[in-house]
Amino acid sequence: MKREANPVALLPVFVFLVLYLGLGIVFEYIMKIPMGFYNIPIIVAFLVAILTACLQNRNVSFDEKLEIMAQGMADKNIITMLLIFLTAGVFVGVVGRDSAESVAYFMLQLIPAKFAVIVLFIVACFVSVAMGTSVGTITLITPIAVAVAEASGFSVPLCVATVMGGSMFGDNLSFISDTTIAACNGQGCAMKDKFRQNFWIAFPAAVVTVIVVSFLSWNTVIEGSVHHNYNLIQIIPYVLVLIGGIIGWNVFLVLLTGIISGAVIMLLTGKTSFVDLVANMGNGVSGMFETCIVAVLVAALCALIRSYGGFDALLGGIHHVFKGKRGGQLGMGILVGAMDIATANNTVAIVMANPIAKEMAQTYGITPKKTASLLDTFSCITQGILPYGAQMLVAISAVTELGKNISAFDIIPYMFYPLFLLISSLIWIGVKTQ
Repeated sequence: MKREANPVALLPVFVFLVLYLGLGIVFEYIMKIPMGFYNIPIIVAFLVAILTACLQNRNVSFDEKLEIMAQGMADKNIITMLLIFLTAGVFVGVVGRDSAESVAYFMLQLIPAKFAVIVLFIVACFVSVAMGTSVGTITLITPIAVAVAEASGFSVPLCVATVMGGSMFGDNLSFISDTTIAACNGQGCAMKDKFRQNFWIAFPAAVVTVIVVSFLSWNTVIEGSVHHNYNLIQIIPYVLVLIGGIIGWNVFLVLLTGIISGAVIMLLTGKTSFVDLVANMGNGVSGMFETCIVAVLVAALCALIRSYGGFDALLGGIHHVFKGKRGGQLGMGILVGAMDIATANNTVAIVMANPIAKEMAQTYGITPKKTASLLDTFSCITQGILPYGAQMLVAISAVTELGKNISAFDIIPYMFYPLFLLISSLIWIGVKTQ
Protein backbone atom coordinates (compact mmCIF):
# COMPACT_ATOMS: atom_id res chain seq x y z
CA MET A 1 0.00 0.00 0.00
CA LYS A 2 1.34 3.44 -0.97
CA ARG A 3 2.17 5.62 2.07
CA GLU A 4 1.73 9.36 2.11
CA ALA A 5 5.07 11.15 1.67
CA ASN A 6 6.08 12.90 4.87
CA PRO A 7 9.39 14.86 4.84
CA VAL A 8 9.12 15.50 8.61
CA ALA A 9 9.58 11.76 9.16
CA LEU A 10 13.25 12.23 8.14
CA LEU A 11 13.87 14.42 11.20
CA PRO A 12 15.51 11.59 13.23
CA VAL A 13 18.16 11.18 10.52
CA PHE A 14 19.02 14.88 10.69
CA VAL A 15 19.07 14.74 14.50
CA PHE A 16 21.61 11.92 14.31
CA LEU A 17 23.75 13.68 11.70
CA VAL A 18 23.78 17.01 13.55
CA LEU A 19 24.59 15.31 16.85
CA TYR A 20 27.28 12.97 15.53
CA LEU A 21 28.86 15.21 12.90
CA GLY A 22 28.57 18.34 15.05
CA LEU A 23 30.20 16.82 18.13
CA GLY A 24 32.79 15.13 15.92
CA ILE A 25 33.86 18.46 14.44
CA VAL A 26 34.00 20.05 17.90
CA PHE A 27 36.06 17.20 19.38
CA GLU A 28 38.41 16.82 16.41
CA TYR A 29 39.06 20.39 15.26
CA ILE A 30 38.10 22.70 18.14
CA MET A 31 39.04 20.70 21.24
CA LYS A 32 41.89 18.98 19.31
CA ILE A 33 41.15 15.56 20.82
CA PRO A 34 43.15 12.79 19.08
CA MET A 35 40.78 10.56 17.08
CA GLY A 36 38.08 12.94 18.29
CA PHE A 37 35.49 11.77 15.78
CA TYR A 38 35.74 8.27 17.21
CA ASN A 39 35.23 9.43 20.78
CA ILE A 40 31.61 10.20 19.94
CA PRO A 41 29.41 7.29 21.14
CA ILE A 42 27.64 6.51 17.89
CA ILE A 43 25.22 4.14 19.63
CA VAL A 44 24.05 6.98 21.91
CA ALA A 45 23.55 9.19 18.84
CA PHE A 46 21.36 6.52 17.26
CA LEU A 47 19.40 6.08 20.49
CA VAL A 48 18.64 9.82 20.50
CA ALA A 49 17.51 9.52 16.86
CA ILE A 50 15.22 6.59 17.75
CA LEU A 51 13.81 8.56 20.68
CA THR A 52 13.08 11.42 18.27
CA ALA A 53 11.27 9.00 15.95
CA CYS A 54 9.26 7.58 18.85
CA LEU A 55 8.10 11.08 19.81
CA GLN A 56 6.79 11.64 16.29
CA ASN A 57 3.43 10.53 14.86
CA ARG A 58 1.09 10.59 17.85
CA ASN A 59 -1.44 8.59 15.83
CA VAL A 60 0.68 5.47 16.42
CA SER A 61 0.91 4.17 19.99
CA PHE A 62 4.25 3.44 21.61
CA ASP A 63 3.50 -0.29 21.65
CA GLU A 64 2.78 -0.17 17.92
CA LYS A 65 6.08 1.67 17.36
CA LEU A 66 7.92 -1.06 19.27
CA GLU A 67 6.26 -3.65 17.05
CA ILE A 68 7.29 -1.74 13.90
CA MET A 69 10.90 -1.58 15.15
CA ALA A 70 10.86 -5.27 16.07
CA GLN A 71 9.72 -6.17 12.56
CA GLY A 72 12.55 -4.11 11.10
CA MET A 73 15.15 -5.79 13.30
CA ALA A 74 13.78 -9.28 12.62
CA ASP A 75 14.52 -9.08 8.90
CA LYS A 76 16.39 -12.15 7.62
CA ASN A 77 19.12 -10.02 6.05
CA ILE A 78 19.79 -8.24 9.35
CA ILE A 79 20.18 -11.55 11.20
CA THR A 80 22.46 -12.91 8.48
CA MET A 81 24.54 -9.74 8.56
CA LEU A 82 25.02 -9.98 12.33
CA LEU A 83 26.13 -13.62 12.17
CA ILE A 84 28.61 -12.88 9.39
CA PHE A 85 30.01 -9.89 11.29
CA LEU A 86 30.63 -12.04 14.38
CA THR A 87 32.13 -14.96 12.43
CA ALA A 88 34.43 -12.57 10.55
CA GLY A 89 35.52 -11.22 13.94
CA VAL A 90 36.54 -14.74 15.01
CA PHE A 91 38.59 -15.15 11.82
CA VAL A 92 40.44 -11.87 12.33
CA GLY A 93 41.12 -12.81 15.94
CA VAL A 94 42.54 -16.20 14.96
CA VAL A 95 44.92 -15.20 12.16
CA GLY A 96 46.41 -12.18 13.94
CA ARG A 97 48.86 -9.71 12.38
CA ASP A 98 51.91 -11.89 11.69
CA SER A 99 50.36 -13.38 8.56
CA ALA A 100 49.84 -10.00 6.92
CA GLU A 101 53.35 -8.85 7.76
CA SER A 102 54.77 -12.04 6.27
CA VAL A 103 53.11 -11.25 2.93
CA ALA A 104 54.59 -7.75 2.91
CA TYR A 105 58.15 -8.69 3.82
CA PHE A 106 58.17 -11.66 1.44
CA MET A 107 57.22 -9.48 -1.53
CA LEU A 108 59.58 -6.66 -0.55
CA GLN A 109 62.50 -9.08 -0.66
CA LEU A 110 61.30 -10.72 -3.88
CA ILE A 111 60.79 -7.53 -5.95
CA PRO A 112 63.56 -4.98 -6.85
CA ALA A 113 63.76 -2.01 -4.46
CA LYS A 114 62.80 0.49 -7.17
CA PHE A 115 59.32 -1.05 -7.19
CA ALA A 116 58.91 -1.06 -3.40
CA VAL A 117 55.97 1.39 -3.44
CA ILE A 118 54.18 -0.73 -6.04
CA VAL A 119 54.78 -3.72 -3.75
CA LEU A 120 53.22 -1.79 -0.86
CA PHE A 121 50.10 -1.15 -2.93
CA ILE A 122 49.77 -4.76 -4.10
CA VAL A 123 50.39 -6.11 -0.60
CA ALA A 124 47.81 -3.73 0.87
CA CYS A 125 45.33 -4.85 -1.81
CA PHE A 126 45.90 -8.54 -1.06
CA VAL A 127 45.93 -8.21 2.73
CA SER A 128 42.80 -6.06 2.86
CA VAL A 129 40.92 -8.43 0.53
CA ALA A 130 41.97 -11.37 2.70
CA MET A 131 41.43 -9.70 6.07
CA GLY A 132 38.34 -7.72 5.13
CA THR A 133 39.45 -4.57 6.95
CA SER A 134 41.07 -1.41 5.62
CA VAL A 135 41.84 -0.03 9.09
CA GLY A 136 43.49 -3.31 10.13
CA THR A 137 45.55 -3.36 6.94
CA ILE A 138 46.67 0.24 7.42
CA THR A 139 47.62 -0.51 11.02
CA LEU A 140 49.77 -3.45 9.91
CA ILE A 141 51.36 -2.13 6.72
CA THR A 142 51.92 1.57 7.53
CA PRO A 143 54.98 0.87 9.76
CA ILE A 144 56.40 -1.15 6.87
CA ALA A 145 55.66 1.77 4.52
CA VAL A 146 57.62 4.11 6.80
CA ALA A 147 60.50 1.63 6.84
CA VAL A 148 60.43 1.58 3.02
CA ALA A 149 60.54 5.38 2.95
CA GLU A 150 63.48 5.49 5.39
CA ALA A 151 65.45 2.88 3.45
CA SER A 152 64.91 4.52 0.08
CA GLY A 153 64.30 7.85 -1.60
CA PHE A 154 60.50 7.54 -1.55
CA SER A 155 58.54 10.10 0.47
CA VAL A 156 56.57 9.04 3.55
CA PRO A 157 53.28 10.58 2.28
CA LEU A 158 53.57 8.66 -1.01
CA CYS A 159 54.23 5.35 0.75
CA VAL A 160 51.45 5.85 3.31
CA ALA A 161 48.91 7.02 0.71
CA THR A 162 49.73 3.99 -1.45
CA VAL A 163 49.04 1.66 1.47
CA MET A 164 45.75 3.47 2.18
CA GLY A 165 44.71 3.17 -1.47
CA GLY A 166 45.41 -0.55 -1.53
CA SER A 167 43.53 -0.96 1.75
CA MET A 168 40.44 0.68 0.30
CA PHE A 169 40.68 -1.64 -2.74
CA GLY A 170 40.33 -4.64 -0.45
CA ASP A 171 37.72 -3.00 1.76
CA ASN A 172 35.61 -2.61 -1.37
CA LEU A 173 36.12 -6.14 -2.74
CA SER A 174 36.66 -8.46 0.23
CA PHE A 175 34.07 -11.14 0.90
CA ILE A 176 34.41 -10.64 4.65
CA SER A 177 34.59 -6.85 4.71
CA ASP A 178 32.00 -5.09 6.89
CA THR A 179 30.98 -3.03 3.87
CA THR A 180 30.50 -6.04 1.60
CA ILE A 181 28.49 -7.87 4.25
CA ALA A 182 26.31 -4.81 4.88
CA ALA A 183 25.76 -4.01 1.19
CA CYS A 184 25.03 -7.58 0.06
CA ASN A 185 22.70 -8.50 2.89
CA GLY A 186 21.00 -5.13 2.76
CA GLN A 187 20.21 -5.61 -0.93
CA GLY A 188 19.69 -9.37 -0.81
CA CYS A 189 22.36 -10.40 -3.32
CA ALA A 190 25.09 -13.04 -3.30
CA MET A 191 28.57 -11.84 -2.41
CA LYS A 192 30.10 -13.49 -5.47
CA ASP A 193 27.70 -11.57 -7.73
CA LYS A 194 28.54 -8.27 -6.07
CA PHE A 195 32.26 -9.14 -6.32
CA ARG A 196 31.99 -9.67 -10.08
CA GLN A 197 30.22 -6.34 -10.50
CA ASN A 198 32.74 -4.57 -8.27
CA PHE A 199 35.84 -6.13 -9.76
CA TRP A 200 35.45 -4.47 -13.15
CA ILE A 201 35.17 -1.08 -11.45
CA ALA A 202 37.98 -1.51 -8.93
CA PHE A 203 40.52 -3.42 -11.05
CA PRO A 204 40.96 -0.73 -13.76
CA ALA A 205 41.39 1.89 -11.03
CA ALA A 206 44.05 -0.28 -9.38
CA VAL A 207 45.88 -0.80 -12.69
CA VAL A 208 45.99 2.93 -13.40
CA THR A 209 47.20 3.53 -9.84
CA VAL A 210 50.07 1.08 -10.38
CA ILE A 211 50.98 2.85 -13.63
CA VAL A 212 51.08 6.26 -11.93
CA VAL A 213 53.11 4.95 -8.98
CA SER A 214 55.48 3.22 -11.43
CA PHE A 215 56.05 6.55 -13.20
CA LEU A 216 56.87 8.24 -9.89
CA SER A 217 59.14 5.35 -8.91
CA TRP A 218 61.27 5.64 -12.05
CA ASN A 219 62.16 9.20 -11.08
CA THR A 220 63.23 8.29 -7.53
CA VAL A 221 66.81 7.51 -6.49
CA ILE A 222 66.86 4.31 -4.43
CA GLU A 223 69.15 4.28 -1.40
CA GLY A 224 68.50 0.91 0.25
CA SER A 225 66.06 -1.95 0.85
CA VAL A 226 63.96 -3.51 3.62
CA HIS A 227 64.77 -6.93 5.11
CA HIS A 228 62.76 -8.78 7.73
CA ASN A 229 61.96 -12.38 8.69
CA TYR A 230 58.70 -13.86 7.42
CA ASN A 231 56.79 -17.15 7.52
CA LEU A 232 54.81 -17.91 4.38
CA ILE A 233 52.80 -20.74 5.92
CA GLN A 234 50.91 -18.09 7.88
CA ILE A 235 49.29 -16.67 4.74
CA ILE A 236 47.47 -19.96 3.96
CA PRO A 237 44.24 -18.96 5.81
CA TYR A 238 44.05 -15.73 3.81
CA VAL A 239 44.59 -17.56 0.54
CA LEU A 240 41.90 -20.13 1.37
CA VAL A 241 39.41 -17.39 2.26
CA LEU A 242 40.20 -15.53 -0.94
CA ILE A 243 39.86 -18.63 -3.14
CA GLY A 244 36.70 -19.81 -1.39
CA GLY A 245 35.04 -16.44 -1.85
CA ILE A 246 35.96 -16.16 -5.53
CA ILE A 247 34.70 -19.63 -6.45
CA GLY A 248 31.40 -18.95 -4.71
CA TRP A 249 31.44 -20.92 -1.45
CA ASN A 250 28.87 -19.95 1.15
CA VAL A 251 30.34 -17.11 3.22
CA PHE A 252 30.04 -19.09 6.46
CA LEU A 253 31.92 -22.01 4.91
CA VAL A 254 34.60 -19.61 3.68
CA LEU A 255 35.04 -18.10 7.13
CA LEU A 256 34.95 -21.50 8.86
CA THR A 257 37.71 -22.74 6.52
CA GLY A 258 39.82 -19.71 7.37
CA ILE A 259 39.21 -20.07 11.11
CA ILE A 260 40.07 -23.80 11.24
CA SER A 261 43.15 -23.51 9.01
CA GLY A 262 44.33 -20.42 10.89
CA ALA A 263 43.87 -22.06 14.29
CA VAL A 264 45.74 -25.21 13.22
CA ILE A 265 48.64 -23.24 11.75
CA MET A 266 48.94 -20.87 14.72
CA LEU A 267 48.99 -23.80 17.15
CA LEU A 268 51.34 -26.05 15.17
CA THR A 269 53.85 -23.26 14.52
CA GLY A 270 53.82 -22.29 18.18
CA LYS A 271 52.69 -18.73 17.47
CA THR A 272 50.05 -18.98 20.17
CA SER A 273 48.76 -21.27 22.89
CA PHE A 274 45.26 -22.75 22.92
CA VAL A 275 44.22 -20.45 25.76
CA ASP A 276 45.50 -17.36 23.94
CA LEU A 277 43.84 -18.53 20.71
CA VAL A 278 40.46 -18.73 22.42
CA ALA A 279 41.04 -15.29 23.97
CA ASN A 280 41.94 -13.87 20.56
CA MET A 281 38.69 -15.25 19.13
CA GLY A 282 36.82 -13.44 21.87
CA ASN A 283 38.69 -10.22 21.19
CA GLY A 284 37.92 -10.49 17.48
CA VAL A 285 34.22 -10.94 18.17
CA SER A 286 34.24 -8.06 20.67
CA GLY A 287 35.60 -5.81 17.96
CA MET A 288 32.40 -6.40 15.98
CA PHE A 289 29.95 -5.68 18.80
CA GLU A 290 29.48 -1.98 18.09
CA THR A 291 28.97 -2.61 14.37
CA CYS A 292 26.33 -5.23 15.18
CA ILE A 293 24.46 -2.93 17.57
CA VAL A 294 24.56 -0.11 15.02
CA ALA A 295 23.07 -2.43 12.36
CA VAL A 296 20.22 -3.37 14.72
CA LEU A 297 19.49 0.23 15.74
CA VAL A 298 19.54 1.47 12.15
CA ALA A 299 17.10 -1.30 11.16
CA ALA A 300 14.74 -0.21 13.94
CA LEU A 301 15.06 3.49 13.07
CA CYS A 302 14.54 2.93 9.35
CA ALA A 303 11.45 0.80 10.00
CA LEU A 304 9.84 3.73 11.84
CA ILE A 305 10.88 6.29 9.22
CA ARG A 306 9.53 4.08 6.42
CA SER A 307 6.20 3.56 8.20
CA TYR A 308 5.85 7.34 8.70
CA GLY A 309 6.38 7.99 4.97
CA GLY A 310 9.88 9.45 5.24
CA PHE A 311 11.39 7.25 2.54
CA ASP A 312 8.55 8.09 0.15
CA ALA A 313 9.33 11.79 0.62
CA LEU A 314 13.04 11.22 0.07
CA LEU A 315 12.46 9.11 -3.02
CA GLY A 316 10.12 11.75 -4.40
CA GLY A 317 12.84 14.36 -3.97
CA ILE A 318 15.44 12.12 -5.63
CA HIS A 319 13.10 11.58 -8.60
CA HIS A 320 12.90 15.30 -9.22
CA VAL A 321 16.70 15.56 -9.44
CA PHE A 322 17.84 12.25 -10.95
CA LYS A 323 16.17 10.95 -14.10
CA GLY A 324 16.46 7.48 -15.63
CA LYS A 325 18.50 4.45 -14.58
CA ARG A 326 21.86 6.21 -14.85
CA GLY A 327 20.57 9.10 -12.79
CA GLY A 328 19.30 6.66 -10.18
CA GLN A 329 22.71 5.01 -9.91
CA LEU A 330 24.42 8.36 -9.52
CA GLY A 331 21.83 9.31 -6.91
CA MET A 332 22.65 6.16 -4.93
CA GLY A 333 26.35 7.00 -5.04
CA ILE A 334 25.77 10.56 -3.84
CA LEU A 335 23.38 9.33 -1.13
CA VAL A 336 25.83 6.87 0.44
CA GLY A 337 28.75 9.27 -0.08
CA ALA A 338 26.89 11.99 1.82
CA MET A 339 26.07 9.53 4.60
CA ASP A 340 29.74 8.59 4.81
CA ILE A 341 30.90 12.21 4.95
CA ALA A 342 28.46 12.74 7.82
CA THR A 343 29.33 9.60 9.79
CA ALA A 344 32.98 9.04 8.78
CA ASN A 345 32.20 5.32 8.77
CA ASN A 346 31.53 3.58 5.45
CA THR A 347 29.86 0.56 7.04
CA VAL A 348 27.42 2.74 8.98
CA ALA A 349 26.83 4.81 5.84
CA ILE A 350 25.87 1.68 3.89
CA VAL A 351 23.63 0.37 6.67
CA MET A 352 21.84 3.73 6.78
CA ALA A 353 21.54 4.02 2.99
CA ASN A 354 20.49 0.38 2.42
CA PRO A 355 16.71 0.65 2.86
CA ILE A 356 16.49 3.86 0.83
CA ALA A 357 18.71 2.43 -1.91
CA LYS A 358 16.63 -0.75 -2.03
CA GLU A 359 13.49 1.25 -2.77
CA MET A 360 15.42 3.34 -5.30
CA ALA A 361 16.58 0.15 -7.00
CA GLN A 362 13.00 -1.04 -7.38
CA THR A 363 11.91 2.35 -8.71
CA TYR A 364 14.73 2.75 -11.21
CA GLY A 365 14.98 -0.93 -12.18
CA ILE A 366 18.52 -1.46 -10.85
CA THR A 367 19.60 -5.00 -9.92
CA PRO A 368 20.47 -5.83 -6.27
CA LYS A 369 24.05 -6.77 -7.15
CA LYS A 370 24.59 -3.48 -8.93
CA THR A 371 23.02 -1.54 -6.06
CA ALA A 372 25.27 -3.30 -3.52
CA SER A 373 28.29 -2.59 -5.70
CA LEU A 374 27.44 1.12 -5.98
CA LEU A 375 26.89 1.52 -2.24
CA ASP A 376 30.16 -0.19 -1.36
CA THR A 377 32.20 1.59 -4.03
CA PHE A 378 31.04 5.16 -3.43
CA SER A 379 31.31 4.80 0.34
CA CYS A 380 34.91 3.61 -0.10
CA ILE A 381 35.70 6.55 -2.39
CA THR A 382 34.67 9.11 0.22
CA GLN A 383 36.01 7.17 3.21
CA GLY A 384 39.43 6.86 1.59
CA ILE A 385 40.03 10.61 1.45
CA LEU A 386 38.20 11.90 4.54
CA PRO A 387 40.71 13.86 6.68
CA TYR A 388 38.75 12.76 9.76
CA GLY A 389 38.09 9.16 8.64
CA ALA A 390 39.40 6.27 10.71
CA GLN A 391 41.71 5.16 7.91
CA MET A 392 43.43 8.55 7.68
CA LEU A 393 43.63 9.04 11.44
CA VAL A 394 45.05 5.56 12.05
CA ALA A 395 47.68 6.05 9.33
CA ILE A 396 48.75 9.43 10.76
CA SER A 397 48.85 7.97 14.27
CA ALA A 398 51.03 5.04 13.13
CA VAL A 399 53.47 7.40 11.42
CA THR A 400 53.58 9.72 14.45
CA GLU A 401 54.40 6.81 16.76
CA LEU A 402 57.46 6.17 14.61
CA GLY A 403 58.71 9.73 15.15
CA LYS A 404 57.57 11.26 11.85
CA ASN A 405 55.37 14.32 11.35
CA ILE A 406 52.63 14.04 8.73
CA SER A 407 49.15 15.45 8.17
CA ALA A 408 46.10 14.38 6.20
CA PHE A 409 46.80 17.13 3.70
CA ASP A 410 50.27 15.72 3.06
CA ILE A 411 48.72 12.35 2.23
CA ILE A 412 45.63 13.34 0.23
CA PRO A 413 47.50 14.57 -2.91
CA TYR A 414 48.94 11.05 -3.28
CA MET A 415 45.59 9.26 -2.82
CA PHE A 416 45.47 8.16 -6.45
CA TYR A 417 43.32 5.06 -6.03
CA PRO A 418 40.13 6.74 -4.66
CA LEU A 419 40.33 9.31 -7.48
CA PHE A 420 40.67 6.66 -10.18
CA LEU A 421 37.96 4.57 -8.49
CA LEU A 422 35.59 7.55 -8.77
CA ILE A 423 36.43 8.01 -12.45
CA SER A 424 36.02 4.28 -13.10
CA SER A 425 32.65 4.28 -11.28
CA LEU A 426 31.32 7.20 -13.30
CA ILE A 427 32.44 5.55 -16.56
CA TRP A 428 30.81 2.29 -15.45
CA ILE A 429 27.53 4.07 -14.70
CA GLY A 430 27.71 5.80 -18.08
CA VAL A 431 28.31 2.72 -20.23
CA LYS A 432 26.55 -0.09 -18.32
CA THR A 433 22.77 -0.29 -18.39
CA GLN A 434 22.17 -3.62 -16.61
